Amino acid sequence: MSGIHDFIENEVKTNDVVLFLKGTPEFPQCGFSGQVVQILNHVGVDYKGIDVLADADIRQGIKDYSNWPTIPQLYVKGEFIGGCDIVREMFQAGELQSHLQGLGISVKGAA
Repeated sequence: MSGIHDFIENEVKTNDVVLFLKGTPEFPQCGFSGQVVQILNHVGVDYKGIDVLADADIRQGIKDYSNWPTIPQLYVKGEFIGGCDIVREMFQAGELQSHLQGLGISVKGAA
């Protein structure tokens, strides 16, 4: 299992923004993953999507890694941000955009 942990940790630490989701950013396979993809696309941030449905070890591994039971999971600069509800609330409050910018990540249409 440590191989999966190392893989996840490497992805989280080497990409500024990583979304672990069901499906791909182009074809999300669940509504919650789709919502987060839409938000990230709307914000205009570059991110890496990792399909947890492609690998059961990753699917379970990311839950263990974050100690968070659901997918999608969004990571920014190595930090676990949250799942769909948290990302949506942050986005609606304008906090997601300012958080990304505060970490030096460019977003489009920034105020």
